[in-house]
Amino acid sequence: MTDAKNAPVPGPAPIVMLLGSGETSRELALAFQRLGASVVAVDRYADAPAHLVADRALVVKMNDRDALAAVIAKEQPHFVVVESGVVATDALAVATDGVQHVPMVFPTPEATRLSLDREGLRRLAADELGLPTAPFWFAGSAAELATVAEHAGFPLTVTPVQGAPGDGVSVLLRAEDVEPAWNRAVAAGHTTHNRVMAETVVDVDDEVTLLTVRTTGPTGPAVHFCEVIGRRTAEDGTLSTWQPHRLSPAALDAAKSIAARIVNSLGGRGVFGVDLLVRGDEVYFATVRPRPDDTGLLTARTQRLSEFELHARAVLGLSVDTIMVSPGAAEVAYGGADTTTQPADPGEMLAVLAEALAVAESDVRLFNRLDESDGRYRLGAALATAPDVTVARDRAQRTSHVLRKLWQS
Repeated sequence: MTDAKNAPVPGPAPIVMLLGSGETSRELALAFQRLGASVVAVDRYADAPAHLVADRALVVKMNDRDALAAVIAKEQPHFVVVESGVVATDALAVATDGVQHVPMVFPTPEATRLSLDREGLRRLAADELGLPTAPFWFAGSAAELATVAEHAGFPLTVTPVQGAPGDGVSVLLRAEDVEPAWNRAVAAGHTTHNRVMAETVVDVDDEVTLLTVRTTGPTGPAVHFCEVIGRRTAEDGTLSTWQPHRLSPAALDAAKSIAARIVNSLGGRGVFGVDLLVRGDEVYFATVRPRPDDTGLLTARTQRLSEFELHARAVLGLSVDTIMVSPGAAEVAYGGADTTTQPADPGEMLAVLAEALAVAESDVRLFNRLDESDGRYRLGAALATAPDVTVARDRAQRTSHVLRKLWQS
């Protein structure tokens, strides 16, 4: 364990330990600090984004059960907040042994485990909770996947049961696609036990995310819903989001019912990003992420409280509201290992920013390194608000187009 900051955590403020210190964790650390908490940011590499703003920064092998348990016992946090997919989830349940005050862990160890296990999560949703999903199967070899494809027919989406969002995903259109899809999924998976999930491609009208905040209070657990976020991923990987996305009253009721059931099953407190597929009034569960992420970045401008502020409030047991103050949109761009930022001259960079921010009601977020917490290379995000979603999406697209001058592949 390497200590990246030597100053002791001040008291008597509540101590929040973030396991994962990437770009989204930096925003979360600031949200906790604004509420008076002291933040201990932990990650497996030095100078992670949240390290630079936290009260204390530590470098720890978070997939090492003993190392993780030792740092929790040493730092004595009041809250442990998991923000990374490389945490030894089995350690979270036992890491509180020997601590003076047992920390509250969010998301719960079981929710953290299931968020990293598409097979376990899908079986919970479909088999135990009875939530509507696209037809799905699991396979442990290319031969099994070929058998599934022969039975289910084409097209099929193939995804590793473990891995970062979007990594290793393929669409099977014919039998010849099976082996390449298997190899791609295996290469992206985060487990030695190679398994994939195959899903029927459902003809849907919309892909949406319903940010759901779970809180607990004197009267027990409660869930709060943000306005629905529409989303789309382009072929180059750019994530486009907008809020609000209008659903029919029946679809909205179904979406809220599905989100509440999966979130209450996972338990704990905080923000959950529930991804849904919508066809008319029909809604299908896709997945859930028990933490803030890129889909909700636009809430920094669309809501009174951003997804990070909502997560911090919920974790600390404080009241929340999900009021939307303006329609808005965002575009998040990603790069690969061969992507380089440009220009090197600060004057040129500021000129590009000036042009981007000349778009009405626009804002930007620039990132400058691989986020080792989740393995993605975020380049930047363009945000915009407007009186209606159509105008906001156009503004976000125009801002994003200008930002592309800052990097090249």
